[in-house]
Amino acid sequence: MEVPNHCAPLAERVEQLLATEGPLPIVAAGDPVLRRGTEPYDGQLRPALLARFVEALRVTMRAAPGVGLAAPQVGVELRIAVIEDPAPVPEEVRLARGRVPQPFRVLVNPVYEPVGTGHVAFFEGCLSVPGYQAVVARPAEVRLTGQDEHGRALDEVFTGWPARIVQHETDHLDGTLYLDRAEPRSLSTHQAVAERWSQPTPGHAARVLGFDLP
Repeated sequence: MEVPNHCAPLAERVEQLLATEGPLPIVAAGDPVLRRGTEPYDGQLRPALLARFVEALRVTMRAAPGVGLAAPQVGVELRIAVIEDPAPVPEEVRLARGRVPQPFRVLVNPVYEPVGTGHVAFFEGCLSVPGYQAVVARPAEVRLTGQDEHGRALDEVFTGWPARIVQHETDHLDGTLYLDRAEPRSLSTHQAVAERWSQPTPGHAARVLGFDLP
């Protein structure tokens, strides 16, 4: 696949990116595109191209697999992200983390703000930081505003794991990675998390690795 020319107009770059069918390459931490932030979407892509781009994000997210993907993670500096979580988890995990299924959603120009003062901490990973997870304390409940891909207004309160997903993806659009908010002492490989810290909550990891929880 031809590498998009980052000096070209954004729509042209997206066309180049979509020239090959299938999942898009996911940008890894260290690439400046993940740190520059994004420009608000205001019609830079014509409707047909936007629909193709959204579908490519969906295909890429599912193939990874992940529960969310932001445009900068495929090298596009637009304030667009997608989320979807079938939540195939045990009942004890569902109850501890508030993880419930989320249908496929497109978030355009999303912004979130905390609702209340409660925070919860769990291990979190990222498709742009492959192989690792770390504990991140985040607001337990947030209000998300923005639009969907059709321009319809979005104003919704998210709680539990869905709140974590929308915060993670919206942070990407501001040039923030989950590692910026993580407890450094909790950083673990996927294998270590699976073998040692797979409990529904990170309480045991906090005691053994020596970090505080909210």
